[in-house]
Amino acid sequence: MNSYLETTKELYRDAAIEPNVGLCCTTTPVWSLPGLEIPKRMLQMNYGCGSTVNPRDLVNNPKILYVGVGGGMELLQFAYFSRQKGGVIGVDVVDEMLSASRGNFAEAEKHNSWFKSDFVELVKGDALNLPIGDESVDVAAQNCLFNIFHNEDLKTALAEMYRVLKPHGRLVMSDPICENDIPEELREDERLRALCLSGSLPMKEYIKMLTDIGFGTIEIRAKRPYRILDPKHYATNKLIYIESLEVCAIKDPMPEDGPCVFTGKTAIYYGDKEYFDDKKGHVLMHNQPLSVCDKTASALQSLGRDDIFISESTFFYDGGGCC
Repeated sequence: MNSYLETTKELYRDAAIEPNVGLCCTTTPVWSLPGLEIPKRMLQMNYGCGSTVNPRDLVNNPKILYVGVGGGMELLQFAYFSRQKGGVIGVDVVDEMLSASRGNFAEAEKHNSWFKSDFVELVKGDALNLPIGDESVDVAAQNCLFNIFHNEDLKTALAEMYRVLKPHGRLVMSDPICENDIPEELREDERLRALCLSGSLPMKEYIKMLTDIGFGTIEIRAKRPYRILDPKHYATNKLIYIESLEVCAIKDPMPEDGPCVFTGKTAIYYGDKEYFDDKKGHVLMHNQPLSVCDKTASALQSLGRDDIFISESTFFYDGGGCC
C-alpha cells in the first residue's frame, strides 16, 4: 500500500477510536427529517465536507453503496429512505471505523423506531478494489475521501464506482476543490492530504476525471467555502482558498458531442413569440427560465440573438434541466 494511504488509515483509525470533532466540518446542514434522530457520537464522527444524501436520488427502493463509512451518519440517512434489509452497503478499509459504525447503529436503533441495523451491511474493503459486483447498485456515494487519492489512485477509485453502478446509476460525491496552485510541499504532505487539505483539484479537472471514466452527465449541486491555508500556518507564500463541491455523476451514455455538465446555468427567452425552438430539442417558453447544461448554454449564446439571456453558473443545479 502507498505510504500516504497508510497514513490515512492510521488517522481514521484514531478518529474511530476517539471521535475527532474538528477533523472535518461539513458545509451542508445535517438533514432534519421526521422521525430521524442521529446519535451524538455519530454526529461527532461526521467526517465529511458536504452531503451526498438527496431524496431525488433515492426513489424506487434503490440499492445504495457508500464508501468510507465514517461514523455511519450518511448510511443512516440513506437507510431512512431505503428501509430494507441490506438496502445500504457501507465499505471501509479501517476495521476500527467499521466497529465504531456498528456501535453507532446499535445506538441509532434505540432512538429511531423505524431503523434496524440490518438495513445497513458493513463490509471491509478498499475503494481501489471494491468487493461489490458489476452493475449491482443504483446509487454510489463518497464524502471527502477521494480527494485524498493521488491521480492514478483516483482514476482507479472512480472506475470502480463506475463498474459497480447500474446503467443510469448515480455517483454522488462531496469533495474539496481548489482553484489556487497548491505548493508541491503541501501536496506531498501525507498528513495534510489525509486531512483533506492538500489533495484538492480544480473543479474543471475534477469534472474531467469523471467524464474521462465515462459518466455522460454531471450535475454540480453545490459549491461552498470550506477552508483556508494561510502562510502563517502552512508552507505557502499566499492564501489558498478551498471550496466544498457536491456533485452527481450519472452513468448515462456519453453523447457524441461530449458530456452534459450542469453548473447551474439558466436560459430565458424574452422575444416576441410564445416560445423559441432551436430545433435541437430545446424549447424555451416565453420568459420562463430553463436550466441548461453548459454545452447547450454555449450553443444558444453562439446564435447571437438579442432575445435570449444566459445566466452565469450558479454552481447549484437541482434537476429539471435540458441538455
